[in-house]
Amino acid sequence: MTAYGECVLSPERQLTDAEKKLIWKKAWTHKVSEEERRITNEVKRNWNRGEMKIANILLEGDAGSGKTQLAKALSANFGLPYTKVTCFADMDKSDIIGAILPVISTERLDEMEPWEQTALQALYESDGFQSATEVLTDALGIPQEQAALKMKQLLRLAAEKTDGEAVEYRFYPSEIVRAYQNGYLLEIQEPNVIRDAAVLMALNSALELDGSINLPTGVIHRHPDFIAVITTNRSYAGTRPLNEALRDRVQHAEKMDLPTKEVMIERVMAKTGFHDEKVLDTLAEIIMILDKTARANAIKGVAGMRSFFYWVDAIAGGALAKESLYHKVIYKITTDPEEILILEEALLNHGLLASLEEARIERKKKKNGNLTMR
Repeated sequence: MTAYGECVLSPERQLTDAEKKLIWKKAWTHKVSEEERRITNEVKRNWNRGEMKIANILLEGDAGSGKTQLAKALSANFGLPYTKVTCFADMDKSDIIGAILPVISTERLDEMEPWEQTALQALYESDGFQSATEVLTDALGIPQEQAALKMKQLLRLAAEKTDGEAVEYRFYPSEIVRAYQNGYLLEIQEPNVIRDAAVLMALNSALELDGSINLPTGVIHRHPDFIAVITTNRSYAGTRPLNEALRDRVQHAEKMDLPTKEVMIERVMAKTGFHDEKVLDTLAEIIMILDKTARANAIKGVAGMRSFFYWVDAIAGGALAKESLYHKVIYKITTDPEEILILEEALLNHGLLASLEEARIERKKKKNGNLTMR
């Protein structure tokens, strides 16, 4: 275990077995980044300093820059259960706090569609440990955003089915409330897509260090161990500048870009098992040039670490580097012919396509030499 695995913020705290399972476990391939080291040190140093406490963190960068990986690593470092919520444009306050749902009678439940029956039964049988969205995600096998929309449909349907009847009501908390009340590390993905000012206001209020949330069942206060990691993507369609009030509540921010070439190569070696450093140097240089060129020419896509991992893995599996460059990297950035031409010209101007061909020839020679020796 590294020193960073020993930064548990509340050593005396007793977690349930279910909560322990939510703490992220670092893979042996995980490499500690400068951002991880810096945030871990800052949070630990300020944890018991009252108003100087760091408990709201902003990670801002392009897709594949490692924001979620870093949020999960902080869960491991601090010994906190990790969970996340993915924001979407039409979020409303029920997505922040949760929803009250009537319990429908068996007779009325039998009249409903199969997915509605499955969803409601899963909610009724839940033990309160999971949020409503998480229950529906598991029961229906759908993404979190779709589950949030399904929950709204269920609210309308349940109201129709119980109109005029005396029924029991149950409150189902949101994932945000669950993390907030129980002291988890919550990754809030893309809050800059939210359109409703009331939703942002509710989120802003909750993120105060001494904040609280008004629920239908009463007021809950921010757990002292609760950490919010806000992750935003600069290149996604529909995003806007992060709300100023939300940004103001952040005590530490990181601009997440591609790591250095050396770190890129170290990470991809650990991830893929491919160790030809000369080839990896060329591939990493290509990723960096494509990323820089896309930014300079306002091309929306990005060349990030994910593309690098999958490209190297394809080559390790026998794919040709130049051919797989398009399927693993360039077409993820853009499929527009004019934009592809801009990217290709950048690689030509830096002599990288020639370097790619040289690396291919050298690898072929090595392979044939090994076969001859056998």
